Amino acid sequence: MANLGRILIVLVLGEETEDQVMSEVHKNAPVMAGENCDDQRAMNSEIALCLSGGGYRAMLFHLGALLRLNEFGYLPKLNRISSVSGGSITAGVLGLHWKNLEFDKNGVAGNLMEEVIEPVRALARVDIDGPAIAKGVLWFGSVSDRVEGAYDKHLFDGATLQDLPEEPRFVINATNLQSRSLFRFSRPYIWDWRVGKIANPQVKLARAVAASSAFPPFLSPCEMEFDVSDWVAGSGAELEIPEYRKKVILTDGGVYDNLGLETAWKSSGTILVSDGGGETPADPEPDTDWARQTKRVLDLVDYQVRSLRKRQLIAAYERGDKKGSYWGMRTTLTDYKAPNLLPADESKTIVLANTPTRLTDTPDHLQERIINWGYAVSDAAMRAWVDATLPDPGGRFPFAGSVG
Repeated sequence: MANLGRILIVLVLGEETEDQVMSEVHKNAPVMAGENCDDQRAMNSEIALCLSGGGYRAMLFHLGALLRLNEFGYLPKLNRISSVSGGSITAGVLGLHWKNLEFDKNGVAGNLMEEVIEPVRALARVDIDGPAIAKGVLWFGSVSDRVEGAYDKHLFDGATLQDLPEEPRFVINATNLQSRSLFRFSRPYIWDWRVGKIANPQVKLARAVAASSAFPPFLSPCEMEFDVSDWVAGSGAELEIPEYRKKVILTDGGVYDNLGLETAWKSSGTILVSDGGGETPADPEPDTDWARQTKRVLDLVDYQVRSLRKRQLIAAYERGDKKGSYWGMRTTLTDYKAPNLLPADESKTIVLANTPTRLTDTPDHLQERIINWGYAVSDAAMRAWVDATLPDPGGRFPFAGSVG
């Protein structure tokens, strides 16, 4: 199982080395190449923020990163926010409220807490996944429909992709189970490079986020129906046919790309990655019943794919191909050589990283610890690897206490 991600690559692509496989990913990945169909913005001039999946845990962790990036005046510098799964909840709220943010001359939004942080924290007090699964199984309507309804009720209030800003570009990513490709939602279009593109989509923002966070097996799939005439002729590849355009069957964006890297990789020279993903711990006696074993296998696949993506990213930083920094739930803070780091005991941050990947009521004290951790580690990463002149946080966390 430790090499499950490698085994899957070999099964699909044959007996190639991991380095060869990843080289081909860099060179030929269709989503990257697809950026050529975008608006031809200058290559590598953008700054992108990628928000990973991980349920409410990741959603809250990313809030801490947003708070620190805001203090640095970095939010207006972002050209693209690419998200998957739990990260898409945070991104969706940030995108919807972007027009209301009041940036001062230093690029700091004084009302970020009211516009973004507090609404997301309010959602974190709501049980979504348990009731959605129960009602979706016992009553009419899918589980994904129930999740969408909860998102719309508590966060988005009928908003569509057209309510996102033109700049920065928000890209909410799901995985197309039919085409095996990334399916991305944005204001100018929704797109699967093999199936095609729908321009200026009127899809509800809650639906896009529900598709992106349709964790398998319980919250997946998310089915969407379209008219064949909705699709732009000639915008797809070999799957530009009605069978793939009338009904699209989607699952969690993290199945394809659990760091949200793909849609930022080619266009962005600076990539900031906030990783709120957990890790499947070693277990000498893993469950063998089909349900819990299936969940563990899915967790292991996620872990291996995430590791490959992370290695791809770090290697690009080291070669100088990309600028930026990575920070994660399981990062050791002292690995970042920046002065005046906030106190964050690894034994306590690991406990936070092991918070279950759920959409379930999270107590305020745990919310604040996770947000504080996202704030502390993003501070260290930005000052160590992006700009050493950025001010330190003065020993203060956003919320009272620390990560303990």
